[in-house]
Amino acid sequence: MSPHNDAPSPANSFNLGSGFHLPVQSIYTMNTYNDFETSSIESNDISVRRSLVPGIYVPTVAFFDPATDNVDVDTVASHAVRLAKAGVAGITTQGSNGEAVHLSHKERNLMTNTTRKALDNAGFGYMPVIVGCGAQSTRECIELCEEAASAGGDYALVLPPAYYQGLFSKDTVKDFFNDVATASPIPILIYNYPGAVSGMDMNSDTIIELSHHPNIVGCKLTCGNTGKLNRIAAATRAATVSDPGSGFMCMGGSVDFTLQTLIGGGSGIIGGMANIAPKTCVKLVQLFEAGQYAEARKLQAVVARGDWAAIQGGIIGTKAGLVAHFGYGGYARKPLPRPNKEETRKWREAFEELVSVENAL
Repeated sequence: MSPHNDAPSPANSFNLGSGFHLPVQSIYTMNTYNDFETSSIESNDISVRRSLVPGIYVPTVAFFDPATDNVDVDTVASHAVRLAKAGVAGITTQGSNGEAVHLSHKERNLMTNTTRKALDNAGFGYMPVIVGCGAQSTRECIELCEEAASAGGDYALVLPPAYYQGLFSKDTVKDFFNDVATASPIPILIYNYPGAVSGMDMNSDTIIELSHHPNIVGCKLTCGNTGKLNRIAAATRAATVSDPGSGFMCMGGSVDFTLQTLIGGGSGIIGGMANIAPKTCVKLVQLFEAGQYAEARKLQAVVARGDWAAIQGGIIGTKAGLVAHFGYGGYARKPLPRPNKEETRKWREAFEELVSVENAL
């Protein structure tokens, strides 16, 4: 989640109104984004490149059996299919929402492979899977990229290393990304999330320079800096919902600035709150694409309020919201605590406005 510290918006300050219609439809109407043959895709063929298209990508929650703490593969699979049916552009595994730091390499691969197979079996073989592959050493990061490819991942989302950043030279981070991108069997996206890497915040100059590497195909900016996003999008001719551009994917990292990202020339969002309300997040992109800006602003306000709840509660709040409103989700792995009754009530109420919109779609 994005590290925002702003005050929450007032509750109940938005009313859909009788004229606010939210039909679900695909936003991918451009022929440029529909040139794949789904019948020929085989998940074990890592030479197949599933296209990244502008839109909403969901960093999926990791699910565990509440008694054994083992990976709950059935819920991992059914959740991925629910998101796909909602019209999202793709799925990301092994992010912060996916509790990657709580998973062994074997479990990471199980999560990705389960997701890939579930999508294929449900008729979504064309949908790309991005896999979180950040690590502190160049060697392990490359290893994670290789394992991601073998497990059915199409792209790797890579955080910069930060544990020893006090010892870095001025080129250490750039060298890291160039080395990983050169060795990785799948293309990579740069993940700029200062809150997850001891405050390290990559600037636009660095990301623009790294974008010239042929195996670096995008970035995710969870820093929330829309000026940075605009500079990168312009310099790379990033893909948008109306123009494929260069194909570079300049992604925002939180759904509470979806509209700002799209207006600034970004490609879409990789945002955790879409685990709860994927159709609503997709609809926001649809409204922007259709030029319905007044309605888009209204819906962005609902999404931003819902995302504020997700940001405050992190993975604990997101899972509590899934359980309260959709009957599944479970708990985060220890040592993260399980919410008590009062906390569960709090997260249920915090997502009520958003879920009411979601259920109306």
